Amino acid sequence: MKTSITSMMFISALATPVFAGGPTEPVPEPVIAPAPVAAPVSTGGEWGGAYVGAQLGYGDVGSNGAGLDGDGVLGGIFGGYRYDFGKAVVGGELDYDTTGIDLGATAGNELDSVARLKLMAGADLGRTLVYGTAGYAYAEASVGGASLSDSGWFAGLGADYALTDQWRVGGEVLTHQFNNFDGSGVDLDVTTVKARVSFAF
Repeated sequence: MKTSITSMMFISALATPVFAGGPTEPVPEPVIAPAPVAAPVSTGGEWGGAYVGAQLGYGDVGSNGAGLDGDGVLGGIFGGYRYDFGKAVVGGELDYDTTGIDLGATAGNELDSVARLKLMAGADLGRTLVYGTAGYAYAEASVGGASLSDSGWFAGLGADYALTDQWRVGGEVLTHQFNNFDGSGVDLDVTTVKARVSFAF
């Protein structure tokens, strides 16, 4: 009898976890962490905003048979503002070059300065900006002992490269046309090639 009771108690003890759900704690399901999202990679530079700079280069002057021809060094300053629309960049710029290009014919004939009001449009290629530019040009010259000045137009191409977020270097090639310069009957054409360095704000 004792053996039977003991056997029943042993079987009951074994069966209790089964019917009561057991004393063991449930195993939590593993949590799967989401894969990290890669930050978007920028394919363009930032060319918007104001900037100022300096330029130095070479100018070549020709005329319509008047003998006022020459070439030499020119250099000056510039400043402007650009708007960056992603892949397209537009803006405006003012620049001024001083020079003493000898125009020959007689002593003292020379191109003194050229100023420009520019409209610019280009393509943002990342750290490089390529653009076309055109606008109003104003030149001063000394011819035959007289100081002459006149307005004309110019057009050309340029490129800038961003060394840092603020410092840029570049180059520009422009052709200018001044018809009947200051009523003299002389047409002047001026080609300039310049290296430029600028600081963006």
